[in-house]
Parts: sequence; C-alpha cells; structure tokens
Amino acid sequence: MATQQKKVEAPQDAESTRPQNLAAAIIQVMNEVKNIEKNLNVGDGKSSYKGVADKDVKQKVGEAMAKAGLAILPIDIEPTIKIERWVEETNYGPKTKQSVFTEVKTKYLLLHESGQTMEIVGYGHGVDSQDKSAGKATTYALKYALLYSFMVPTGTIDDADKEHSDSQTIKTIVAPTPQIKKRGLKNEDFIRACNAISNNEYSIDELLNEFQLTDSQLTDIEIFKTK
Repeated sequence: MATQQKKVEAPQDAESTRPQNLAAAIIQVMNEVKNIEKNLNVGDGKSSYKGVADKDVKQKVGEAMAKAGLAILPIDIEPTIKIERWVEETNYGPKTKQSVFTEVKTKYLLLHESGQTMEIVGYGHGVDSQDKSAGKATTYALKYALLYSFMVPTGTIDDADKEHSDSQTIKTIVAPTPQIKKRGLKNEDFIRACNAISNNEYSIDELLNEFQLTDSQLTDIEIFKTK
C-alpha cells in the first residue's frame, strides 16, 4: 500500500510578507509600535518631569519603518530665529549674555519601496544660549512628526477619558486676594526665562508663580512639559 506524502511548503521570507503599499505599511508600523515609555528625566525638583527620548523614538519607530519598507527624508524647513542680547553684572564685572530662539516648520517625504510617497509636516522650537537652538528645534519637530504620523502613545495614559466625571471629587477653589496682582512679561524677557529653564537655572513653577503669562506664552511653555 502506497503511503501518502505530506507536502511541506517553504517558509515565506521577510521580503514577500512586507506591505505592498504605503497605507498598509503605515498601519503595520502603528500595530508594531504600541507605546514608547517616557524614560527621560528633564529638570530638577518640583519642575522636573518625564519626557520621551529622541533616540527611543528614532530607534523603535525607525526599526518598524524599515520592516515595513518605509523611509523618511527631510525636504523643506522654514526657520525663524530671534537673538536677544543683554548685559548682566557679575562678581567679575559686566558680562554680555544672549538667548537664541529658533522656531522651525518642517516637511518630510515619507516613501514606500513600492514608489508611493506622501508629505508629512512637523513643528518645533528651541532656546539656547549658544548654537544649539536649531538642533533642539529640528529634533523636536522630527520626533513629534513621527509620533503623530504613526499615532504612537507615550508614557502612561492620563486624561479625561480615564475617569468618569461622576466619580470625581469637587474641590473648593479659593480665589486669590485682590491686592496681589502678577505683572506681565515682555517677549524678550520671556525668551530669557525659557533659556534659563532650558539650562536648569530657573523652573516653570517659579515662572508661573511670579508672572501673569499671555495665552501665547502659556502655549510655548508646553514644549518643556512634552519633551
């Protein structure tokens, strides 16, 4: 009696299982990169917070992109640079200091090995006393362009959807005394304060306690909370 032989199929290689188009490749990266932990400690004391390291984003998202046949190239950048200089008295006499604020709007080309492409955009800004503000701004722009394009969660989920409104305790808010009124902060002084925060010479809490910031300034401060 003849024995029936079982057909054994050869395993598929990685190339044959790759996504065949751009949309499928993006979805594969979204499925692979479920979360990136906030392992970066930024600042000291009460103003310290957890941030997402640039190298973690590039490593995890980059590896997933390579598996999906994706690459990304910078194709355009619109920089805005503001330089503020002032003189401060020190124990060794007057010393000239400066703050360099760089804001960038960037464009990247996301391309798939099939030939399909699409443009994605990024935004970032950075403050430094020397020549690093441009690097900070472009690093921030690319990091969050990748996180947002592939919908990558970071850290622990902590938002309004986590708790039902009926279960929240109502807290009594005490209004500040009318005599105490915080003064505003001019843009050039605000840039100096941001530079000091970036260099760990000043804290966000001190800035908020001492000054009444505008809506635009409050928005800019968010960069230090989301790194």
